[in-house]
Amino acid sequence: MLSRQSAQTVRDTLPAVGASLGTITELFYRRMFEERPELLRDLFNRANQANGAQREALAGAVAAFAVALVDHPDERPDAMLGRIANKHASLGITSDQYTLVARHLLAAVAEVLGDAVTPAVAAAWDEVYWLMANALVAMEARLYARAQVEDGAVWRTMEIAERHEETPDAASFVLRPADGSPTGPFVPGQYVSVRVELPDGARQIRQYSLSTARGRETWRITVKRERSADGRVPEGEVSSWLHAHARPGDTLRVSLPFGDLLLPEGDGPLLLASAGIGVTPMPAMLEHLAVASPDRAVTVVHADRSPALHAHRRELDALVGRLPNASLHLWYEDTADHPDALADHVNEGWADLTRLSPSPGTTAFLCGPLSFMKAVRTDLLAHGLDPGAIHYEVFGCDLWLSK
Repeated sequence: MLSRQSAQTVRDTLPAVGASLGTITELFYRRMFEERPELLRDLFNRANQANGAQREALAGAVAAFAVALVDHPDERPDAMLGRIANKHASLGITSDQYTLVARHLLAAVAEVLGDAVTPAVAAAWDEVYWLMANALVAMEARLYARAQVEDGAVWRTMEIAERHEETPDAASFVLRPADGSPTGPFVPGQYVSVRVELPDGARQIRQYSLSTARGRETWRITVKRERSADGRVPEGEVSSWLHAHARPGDTLRVSLPFGDLLLPEGDGPLLLASAGIGVTPMPAMLEHLAVASPDRAVTVVHADRSPALHAHRRELDALVGRLPNASLHLWYEDTADHPDALADHVNEGWADLTRLSPSPGTTAFLCGPLSFMKAVRTDLLAHGLDPGAIHYEVFGCDLWLSK
């Protein structure tokens, strides 16, 4: 926890720091990339740097952590930290990189706020940073130890065994270790990072859910090609490369599995809600439940633009059919091409959970666009669900805390 003196200083300066965090994080990244340009080329998502999403996410996380320290001094926001730690582990982040971040982030604070940053203010925010950083370092060390690898040594070479076109914009890639070794264990809901070398020599990284259950000799990821809707937002660099070039027999650099969107043990009711390509962790979860807990009550919700663009649509329907106490609820903006458009479980329009009645003891898992997940969370809270029982996964920048 923060020292008493620092807690008061942070409380007093939080409005000024919070109001300037966007400018601070922009300057921070510029300074760090000037010193270490390879970080932008080979570690950070260049698209998220260009559109400002990474800066917004960092500002939101720092502000949320600082607020938690002063408002709840005896608690630590482990849910937020755990999500960040898993993302860092999937990228192979190591403890020494936190020193580099500290130097440039705190220097950016001093430059933006100027004379307002007295020695006491600098010391207080340095304490905030290192409380957060040391918590993340400890969490990441445990993740590496659990994976039985040295810190940061998460990468292996995987061969593409199969490729399947799921929709016009989504393709699945079945992966196996190139050296013939076992794929290794994972938990349904986890993801891997994939690193590809682009034409300009950059090695960009993106995360993709494992979309089949554990216990197989292969892994599967499903990749949606991120297209530019208006020509102003760049198309996805890694997804475009995979769609254009990745074929059976090719190899990819893939991380070990990480992620904390994990099904709880027991027999309590579950709700799995997804939209668009956010469906990808759901087949793995449902396949696991069909084997391990077939009688568990499960409500499955998915929203998409149309049935033709719904990746794993038939697979999702078949898996729900294997669970006697499961129900499926689909929403499409356009149902014209759905063969069962009039079926009870198919709805037209935006997902609306107000007509569903999840029991108060339900644990919910959400994956999809931020606007979808926030709307679903609002509906679930209105039904009386415990906020702590609602879990989510965001790929790319986690902007939940900054909105």
